[in-house]
Amino acid sequence: MATPSEYDVQPAGDSNGRGDSNGRGDSGGRNGGFPTLRALVVLVVFVAVTVLVLSEIHPAATKAAAGSTVATTTTTTRPTHPTTTTTTIPANKVPVVVANASGVTGAAAKISSQLAASGWDLLTPVNATSDVATSSVYYVAGFQPEANTIATSLHLSASAVAPYTTAVPISSLGTAEVVVVAGPDLADSTASAATTTTAAATTTTAG
Repeated sequence: MATPSEYDVQPAGDSNGRGDSNGRGDSGGRNGGFPTLRALVVLVVFVAVTVLVLSEIHPAATKAAAGSTVATTTTTTRPTHPTTTTTTIPANKVPVVVANASGVTGAAAKISSQLAASGWDLLTPVNATSDVATSSVYYVAGFQPEANTIATSLHLSASAVAPYTTAVPISSLGTAEVVVVAGPDLADSTASAATTTTAAATTTTAG
């Protein structure tokens, strides 16, 4: 019987000492993988918890920021009222002409005398190019306040005051800034005032 050689004896492990597929070397490799898996699980749980916490905090911060923005941008607007500045020109610096459109002789001269007594700069009275039913006071731009004052002194309404245009029945404006077109209403009131004044003077003389 032949003697077994050293090559006939098979070692328990391979040449590297790692053992067979069922040996402890493989189990040791598997045991080394568990710490890595646990670390991944812990990391995933940490990220999930962090996201949850931030989702709870972020809406509150957003609401607080929105509230502060509204508070800082709230403004109060007060209505503004336009300021009207009226410049009154002295009466003796306002040239006025009276045009007789009443058909009553001497009406323009009487009205001119009445206005001159109030301090206005009266020009020579003229006849209108046509008669009118009611009296009016016309003004050149910038002389409306003065025209209103003259109309009031003649007991004319505010609607009787209007801007001067070429439709006003006078042949020429000349240097006048205010034009009084005297109709029958002014002629009658002037005549009544003159009659009353004459009667009063006669009564005084007689007394």
